[in-house]
Amino acid sequence: MRTSFVPRLGRDISLIGQGCWQLGADWSHVADDTAQDILRAAADAGVTFFDTADVYGDGRSERALRDFVADRGAEGITIATKMGRRADPHEASQYTLDNFRRWTDRSRENLGVDTLELVQLHCPPSEVFANPQTYDDLRTLKQERRIEHYGVSVETCDEALDALRDPDIATVQIILNVFRRKPLEHVLGVARENGVGIIARVPLASGLLTGKYDEHTTFGEKDHRNFNRDGAAFDVGETFAGVPYEVGVEAAREVAKLTPEGWTTAQFALAWIGAVGASTIIPGASRPEQARSNAAAADMPEFDEETLAALAHLYNERIREHVHAKW
Repeated sequence: MRTSFVPRLGRDISLIGQGCWQLGADWSHVADDTAQDILRAAADAGVTFFDTADVYGDGRSERALRDFVADRGAEGITIATKMGRRADPHEASQYTLDNFRRWTDRSRENLGVDTLELVQLHCPPSEVFANPQTYDDLRTLKQERRIEHYGVSVETCDEALDALRDPDIATVQIILNVFRRKPLEHVLGVARENGVGIIARVPLASGLLTGKYDEHTTFGEKDHRNFNRDGAAFDVGETFAGVPYEVGVEAAREVAKLTPEGWTTAQFALAWIGAVGASTIIPGASRPEQARSNAAAADMPEFDEETLAALAHLYNERIREHVHAKW
């Protein structure tokens, strides 16, 4: 497994990480035993970075990681969690030091640790990123040893740039994939210059970039790919990366045609994110074999200029008008 050194984290993390949203909620149900099998398969394939959040299954995902580490050991493993989506109402006024303490204390209990390795603000309202008090409060959590490092998970490039002004931000988690290229233009260079890690989320556009979906594919009632297509529950950019489903299905077929023989379309899409400069990529998995297949994307050969140009053309012709100005 290839790794990336993140200066502000002070450690190497695996190029392919493991996203753990599916182990909690909002996808098809993953049984507890299957969750452990997925985590073991990822680790056995060289994954060292695991991303979760306090709201994934109301702590179920964090507790799955606690059990995994208790069984396997924590050496070489980095667990990142997120906080803020427990705010009710979800308003900027809820992002206070007292709430930060409550939220991180709950995650510490769920994960079974005294100090959380990396805590990320979980897509708060935009004004939270622009408020200097936000970062002073996060530094207080570090001083209190509740957390070791802090980062942000953002919806937009502008939010990322606001956060990157803080001198202690360790990571920025942002949607980056073949269908969401704007961060390449605005965010990755600034992060690299400042030693900040880039965590690429929604790397397969909620599965569109596996190339396995068609116009007739259906999703379960409790799957966000069913109930959030129009942004009814949370930012629509989280579901299919904000690309209209039918548009994405057609574009994914073009990505599949570019995929080298012997590799899956999903591996090809993940490898592209590594090629353009992400520190780690966090696809989810609902089965152990998916976790192993995702990890293998780190071994793909380098992209040639012709392929990179073809993917850029596809974005500009099919996708840009739907997403570029929004995020």
